[in-house]
Amino acid sequence: MADRSGTRGGRDADAVPQWAWKVALAACAAIWGGSFVVMKDTLDAIPPAWLMGIRFLVSALVVGALFRRALRDSLDASHLAAGAVLGVASGAAFVVQNVGLSDTTPGRNAFLTATYCVMVPFINWALTRRRPGGGSVAAALLAVVGVGLVALGDDLSPAMTGGDWLTLVAALLFAVHIVLVARFSSAHDVMTLTVVQLATSAALALVTAVVCEDPPDPAVFSSPDVWLSLAYLVLLSSCVCMVVQNLGQAHVPPAQASLLLSLESVFAVASSVIFYHEAVTPRVAAGFGTIFVAVLVSELGARPARPRDAREGNGGQGEP
Repeated sequence: MADRSGTRGGRDADAVPQWAWKVALAACAAIWGGSFVVMKDTLDAIPPAWLMGIRFLVSALVVGALFRRALRDSLDASHLAAGAVLGVASGAAFVVQNVGLSDTTPGRNAFLTATYCVMVPFINWALTRRRPGGGSVAAALLAVVGVGLVALGDDLSPAMTGGDWLTLVAALLFAVHIVLVARFSSAHDVMTLTVVQLATSAALALVTAVVCEDPPDPAVFSSPDVWLSLAYLVLLSSCVCMVVQNLGQAHVPPAQASLLLSLESVFAVASSVIFYHEAVTPRVAAGFGTIFVAVLVSELGARPARPRDAREGNGGQGEP
């Protein structure tokens, strides 16, 4: 296995302070939040699985071309296996989430998906035997409450549909992906992992598309708006954000990373307010405040990571 610190992506990344990686993860959440607005019209032209397949395939080609030197130096059986596991977890999460959305409301889908930030500390505990501290648990619970206030509509019925259960499965897969990135990045080249992950996710999405969906009408690709949307989704949401997420998670503990990434829902609502003039109700405003408090609790409750903890991605708050 290649040591991350000896690669192009690792040596330069290690010189960046941890706070900068936290800001970068929050920026990823903002870009992903904006993608909900971008995808709103694009999904009318391109079915979801086809859109994900195209998005991840082009992203894999672009990132692979940019980091071809890292691929040449690091790609081996270990990187292929680890990247494939990440790709299956990530690709399956997106596919299951979108299938679940067909049998539930967008608000419930967003809220239930956000429960991954509660699952992360406990999945990390199962894999590393490092118990989550009280700060991690409290912050995660606050984040879920905040996302619930933001995402849920007027229908607060506790009844669970099949789509709700599938969304919970997607949340579990997202949580597993976050923890596995932290584990694998300590002993692998992050860029090589990212390329293999994107390629695997693309393959999974395209297989799903071929089996479950009709192909998109070629005429839709004559629209400039479709190309602009694809450029945003491929270049920003996938190429930039997937690289920054994987690099950032190599330097930020999993519990804190998951909370920062959970800000995606806040940015999604903010984008909707700006571009679709959605009214900010008192409950939505309370959700913003609760999530902000959750991030503060996570940051103020975190102890400085020991060098070994930082390399393993497990130097989070409250961990012995």
